[in-house]
Amino acid sequence: MGEIISGKELSKEIREQVKQRVSELKETYGKVPHLAVVLVGEDPASQSYVRGKERACKRAGMDSTVILKNDEITEDELLQIIGTLNKDDDVHGILVQLPLPKHIDENKVIDAIDIRKDVDGFHPLNVAYMHLGRDAILPATPKGILTMIHSKNIELKGKDALIIGRSNIVGKPVAMLLMKEHATVTIAHSRTQDLKSKCLRADIIVAAVGRPNTVTTDMVKDGAVVIDVGVNRVDGHLVGDCDFDAIKDKASYITPVPGGVGPMTITSLLQNTVECFERIMKQ
Repeated sequence: MGEIISGKELSKEIREQVKQRVSELKETYGKVPHLAVVLVGEDPASQSYVRGKERACKRAGMDSTVILKNDEITEDELLQIIGTLNKDDDVHGILVQLPLPKHIDENKVIDAIDIRKDVDGFHPLNVAYMHLGRDAILPATPKGILTMIHSKNIELKGKDALIIGRSNIVGKPVAMLLMKEHATVTIAHSRTQDLKSKCLRADIIVAAVGRPNTVTTDMVKDGAVVIDVGVNRVDGHLVGDCDFDAIKDKASYITPVPGGVGPMTITSLLQNTVECFERIMKQ
């Protein structure tokens, strides 16, 4: 049986480190990192995620503000809120919860966030810096995935990695981060032919498409590392994109759903908020 990489357990360890760092920063600067989250609308998943971020901030000793707006807010009104947060010296991280209502241009909103406070790592300049291998705030989920891989000292250099999913939030940045560590990366997607053969060649599989049983046991070679980013609800239960129960006996390492990548996303967001704070304080 392969070893399970528990994001839940790893998160506990890292969040204690973050809490300690926040305490040190308070001693040095007389203030703590402050994350402002803007939530538009009443999507239950988004509300749950934002509540989780708020609780995590408070437990780490950080300040947290949640700005709630109904889905009738105009694009200009939302941009004005971001402009105010950009100018607020007591706010060090800004996050606008996605998705936004259809009448609001998400790109405009992301572009409006001060790059120094872009804890999501979605600003075009942060994305460009990451692709160029320069110092950048990394998107939280990809950052969490790499942290999980590193926690088990899994060798990436020269390994074949398959990313299933090409989103700007997970698939593409994970590919870039793995290439930076000298893995040979293939990106598969909905139009990929013969996904099974590509999976069977992979030493590392990152599944991020949001579809249950995308990866089954006959698609995984013995000893592969399987990172499951998917979150799907089936018969009232949360499951990933991979057939966990079957694959865990073949993989060398595998992440569960729930309790895998999910907790690491919020943990990485805390780390990013601290990083933004330190950058701002040193300017």
